[in-house]
Amino acid sequence: MALQYSVSVRNAKLDAVETATGTSAILRIRSGTVPATCATADSGTVLATVNLPSDWMNAASGGTKTLLGTWQDASADAAGTAGHFRIYDSGGTTCHIQGTVTATGGGGDMTVDNTVFAVGQSFTVTTFTLTAGNA
Repeated sequence: MALQYSVSVRNAKLDAVETATGTSAILRIRSGTVPATCATADSGTVLATVNLPSDWMNAASGGTKTLLGTWQDASADAAGTAGHFRIYDSGGTTCHIQGTVTATGGGGDMTVDNTVFAVGQSFTVTTFTLTAGNA
């Protein structure tokens, strides 16, 4: 039998993700495939860097945690097609979360309004949700 957690335990685990990552986290959208783990070296080109709001995720509820506020960049850093993202601590050195990026409705771990970036282009993250397992 698989372990099962109460909703309050699942919510606490999710809220701990934001606490461990810290306030003022940094999101980098990158080209290419997701590295094997967060400890693996960065790969691909940084297409955009977003300084996330000080409180960047909503409080967990029902075993899920969603982005808080508006996550957008007014000016992409480089041209290319988004393939993955990494969320770092406020110093931008330690990766705490990573996953795939697709266009809205594409089923990625994070979705953006447009995955093809041009230098100086603005973009917005449309969805980002963490879900705790073992319900």
